[in-house]
Amino acid sequence: MARTRANDFEEKQHGLLLTAANVFATQGMEKASMAQIAQEAGVSKSLLYHYYPSKDALIFKIIHSHLTILDKALEEADDPTLAPEDRLQTLVMTVLEAYRGADDQHKVQLNAGPALSDEQKSEIVAIERRIVRHFSNALKGIHPHLDTPDRPLLMPVTMSLFGMMNWVYMWFKEGGPISREDYAKVATTLILEGVKAVR
Repeated sequence: MARTRANDFEEKQHGLLLTAANVFATQGMEKASMAQIAQEAGVSKSLLYHYYPSKDALIFKIIHSHLTILDKALEEADDPTLAPEDRLQTLVMTVLEAYRGADDQHKVQLNAGPALSDEQKSEIVAIERRIVRHFSNALKGIHPHLDTPDRPLLMPVTMSLFGMMNWVYMWFKEGGPISREDYAKVATTLILEGVKAVR
């Protein structure tokens, strides 16, 4: 007979993901063990394996959950009726807000490639492409010349913006001299002003 899920299954599952992400982020993918994660989470190894049958499955779930939350937030925030510059800044701010408190998950995402199967990578890439598309569409609306066949610069410019956002966790401090909202404006301005000189 199949084991039924407890009422707090999703809450426990989310807590395990947060703990596991912290262990992976601090110890590294190879060094971190399921036993260590179970100990840090205050659960038995058997319970951890009940939720996640392998370390690779756990790593995949951390990344998939992190990106799904970001994808949903962008889908809700993306408003094509806004002025193009405001639309882009809103998207940047949405990403920075989604990254709040998610440094560990973000580190796992950036470093876990070798731990994923080809099928898992395909699922992750599909979500990442949806996320990127919000930004490329917004940038194309502002500067259509970025998407010309003779000089296709839309994707390089889009990914340059992601480069600024994705490494925020390396230097940003909550309560520091610049807020997330301030940096959203800075990053947006750097792209919008800089792209004017890109031909």
